[in-house]
Amino acid sequence: MSVSPSSPSAARAAQLLSRPITIGGLTVPNRIAMAPMTRQFSPGGIPGKAVAAYYARRAAGGVGLIVTEGTYVDHESAGSSDNVPRFHGEEQLAGWAKVAEAVHAEGGTIVPQLWHIGMARNAGQPPYADAPAVGPSGIRLDGTEGAGKAMTQADLDDVIAAFAQGAADAERIGFDGVELHGAHGYLIDQFLWHGTNRRADGYGGDPVARTRFGAEIVAAVRAAVSPDFPVIFRYSQWKSDNYDARIAATPAELDAVLAPLAAAGVDAFHASTRRYWLPEFDGSDLNLAGWTRKLTGKPVITVGSIGLDGDFIRGFQGESAPVRGIDDLLDRLERDEFDLVAVGRALLQDPEWAAKVLAGRFDQLADYNPAALRTLV
Repeated sequence: MSVSPSSPSAARAAQLLSRPITIGGLTVPNRIAMAPMTRQFSPGGIPGKAVAAYYARRAAGGVGLIVTEGTYVDHESAGSSDNVPRFHGEEQLAGWAKVAEAVHAEGGTIVPQLWHIGMARNAGQPPYADAPAVGPSGIRLDGTEGAGKAMTQADLDDVIAAFAQGAADAERIGFDGVELHGAHGYLIDQFLWHGTNRRADGYGGDPVARTRFGAEIVAAVRAAVSPDFPVIFRYSQWKSDNYDARIAATPAELDAVLAPLAAAGVDAFHASTRRYWLPEFDGSDLNLAGWTRKLTGKPVITVGSIGLDGDFIRGFQGESAPVRGIDDLLDRLERDEFDLVAVGRALLQDPEWAAKVLAGRFDQLADYNPAALRTLV
C-alpha cells in the first residue's frame, strides 16, 4: 500500500489520531495505544534494561499510551512462567519503576496490565510450582474438571487484595494508570463466562452475578488509588482456543455485564476482538468497542488486527500479514464509535509505526513478517 503524505487519507489520519484524550486524570497525547503482548523476556519476573528500552522505543516512536504485557499479581496461582514479569517484589517493582521512567522520558504514558491466569495454569508450573490452578468452579476452558480448585471466599478475598495492592504499587512507582486483565479466558473472565462459572453462590448464576468478582476487584482497586488515577478494564467475548465463546449474546446481556463494572469505578474499557472491523451483534455495524461506548458512555479502546490484514492469532503462530488500510478505522473514529486504537503486531514489526501513520508516511509501512523478528525489541 502506498499513500502520499499529502493525500486526503494521510491528512485525515494525522488529524484524527493526533488528538489528545483524557481518561480520569490522565491526558494521553494521541489516540494510538500499544496493545499488551506477552513476551517472557523477564527472568525471575524482573523487567530489566531491555524491557525498559523496548517500551521506551515505542513511546519515542509516537505511541500515546502503552499498555504493558500482562504482569502477575501477588498470588501464587497467578501465573505459569518464571519469565513473565511480576508486579510484586522489591526487584520486580524497581524494574517496573525504571520502565515507567524510560517511557516518560520519551513523552509517552504507560499503564501496567495486572493479570491472574486462573485455570489456565497447569500443575507444577513456575514461578510457584506447588500452587494449584484456581477458578470460579475449578473448570478449564475446555470443560475439563478436577484439574484445579474452586475458589473459596478466602481465595477470592486474597486475589482481590492482590489486584488492589498491584494498582496501589503502580501509582506509587510512577505509572499513569492501571489495566485489569478481564479477557481471553483468564481468571476474571472465567467468572464472567457461563462455560467456566458454575457457582451457586453470589458469584455465579445470571450475567450480573457472574460480574460480581470483577466488580469487586475494580472497587478494591478504585479504593486503593487516587480518585483521578485511571482504571482500565480489558475484556473480550472470545477465549483462548474458543473463539466462538460469548459472555453476552445481545446488547442487553452486554449491558448487564458492563454496567456493574462501570459503576464500580472503571474509567475506560479495552474491548478485545480478533478483527476490529467485524460487527458484534446482528442489525448494527458497531464493533464490540462501539457497543461498549454506547452502553457505558465511557472512553473505549478498540483492538484487533489494526493495520494488518489477518487476525493476530495467526500472526503469533508464524503467519505473515500484509498491511491493511485504515480508512475504515478512521471512519469509525470520526463518528466516535471508539476513542483509542490499540496496535499490536504492527508495533512489533516497526517501533515507529505510530509516528509514520501520524505523519502520513503510509508508504513506509511494512507487512508483518514474524520470520524477520529475531527478537521482540
